[in-house]
Amino acid sequence: MKETLTMTRASALILNTFDHLEAPIITKLTTVFPRVYSIGPLHTHVKNQVTKNPSLSLSVAKEDKSCITWLDHQREKSVIYVSFGTVVKLSEEQFLEFWHGLVNSLKPFLWVVRKDLMNEEGGFFHKNVPKELELGTEERGLLVQWAPQEEVLGHPAVGGFLTHCGWNSTVECIAEGVPMLCFPSMVDQTINSRSVSEQWGIGVDVDGTCDRFIIEKMVKDVLENRIPGLRNSVDEIAKQARDSIKETGSSTRNIESMINDILSMKEKNIEHEK
Repeated sequence: MKETLTMTRASALILNTFDHLEAPIITKLTTVFPRVYSIGPLHTHVKNQVTKNPSLSLSVAKEDKSCITWLDHQREKSVIYVSFGTVVKLSEEQFLEFWHGLVNSLKPFLWVVRKDLMNEEGGFFHKNVPKELELGTEERGLLVQWAPQEEVLGHPAVGGFLTHCGWNSTVECIAEGVPMLCFPSMVDQTINSRSVSEQWGIGVDVDGTCDRFIIEKMVKDVLENRIPGLRNSVDEIAKQARDSIKETGSSTRNIESMINDILSMKEKNIEHEK
């Protein structure tokens, strides 16, 4: 709450979103802040630079790119990508339910399993893995400690993203045109999930349920395109995201406006100091 109140004293607000996605909210914010710049999806502005220089990366964690080679051998839009970010933790029961659901779906899956993903000290992998999960993962899955998420989401083999709905992950997924299976757990994730599933129609909400049968069904529904209108909505919003960063796009114009305003403020400060 303190941070929110502090924000109201800011001279400008910079948002990792784009006009078409959240127009009503952005319009409302302009009544509170003197300047509002919606310049997202942010990662797309530097994507070309990362492509030109592979040593660059936006990730804060060590990336395991072996998964890209694995994805190269999968069919188009056949893989469910699973990642719960850097903070979310699962109980052993939740972890097992997700794992059973993924294996039972009989779909290929790529799962980012951090060392500290489990609540229990030491993590699940210090215990015996059920044989059916071990075999199912060997046949159709790949578990890694981290992955180059933007590259994974942009890979042709990925057809769905099981996510915690952190905002960065949500925006990255929107830009790449991948449907989401949402499992929010904290802060703004619940609101993001509701927007994804109810407002924008580009994903489904697991609704806090860690049930292997529900996970299995939702994975199949998304990858087999069983949800009416989902694919069309995903493609439409992805196009809007791409359009926003074109030379004449809204986010590009807003960045230019932001830079001009900053330079203008700097010049005024210099004049004031003379």
